Amino acid sequence: MTKHVAFIRAINVAGHGIVKMSTLRAAFQRAGGSDVSTFIQSGNVLFEAPAHDAAGIVRRVESELRSVLGSEPKIMLRTTREIEALVKSTPFKDFGATQDVKLYVAFLSRTPSIQPRLPLISSKEALEAIRMNNREVFIVSRPKESGFFGFPNNFIEEQLHVSATSRNWSTVTKIANLARSQRDG
Repeated sequence: MTKHVAFIRAINVAGHGIVKMSTLRAAFQRAGGSDVSTFIQSGNVLFEAPAHDAAGIVRRVESELRSVLGSEPKIMLRTTREIEALVKSTPFKDFGATQDVKLYVAFLSRTPSIQPRLPLISSKEALEAIRMNNREVFIVSRPKESGFFGFPNNFIEEQLHVSATSRNWSTVTKIANLARSQRDG
C-alpha cells in the first residue's frame, strides 16, 4: 500500500464548492481508499491505496463529487513521498517567512506541454513563479496595491494551459509532517 495525497481544486473557497470533510472521507473510502484522513477544509485528503489503483480511486471520487458540487472537481494526486521530497528540496530557501510575501505551490494535473521561461510574473496580481518541476510550480505572492495578496491559481492555469490547485507552503509542509508522523507513528 502507498500513502497518497489528493489535492482537490476549488472546494470550500469563498463560500463556493462547499463539501464537508466527512463527505470527502466517505467518498474516498467508498472508492477503495483506506486509512483516509483530511487536513484542513481546503480539500486535502490523505489515503492509502495500491499504487496501481490510486488513479482509479481518484476518478471514482471525482465522479461521486459531481453530484455534490454540480460539476466534476479536479483532483491532483501525489504520493506522500513526493510531498516529503518536495519539502526537502527547499524551493523557497531564499524567502524567509515574513509578512511581505506568501509562498505557494501550484499542483498541476499534468506536466505542461510548454516549458516557460522563469520567472513568470503577473504585475497585476503581484505574483512571481520562481521555479517549476514536472508538475509543481513554486510561487511568491506579494501584497498588491490594495494590500491584499494575489492568489496564483488562475495565473498559473492561464500561463501553462493546465489545471492546477494551489496550496500555501505552510500547508504543504504540515501535510508532509503529518504523512511522516502517520507512517512513523
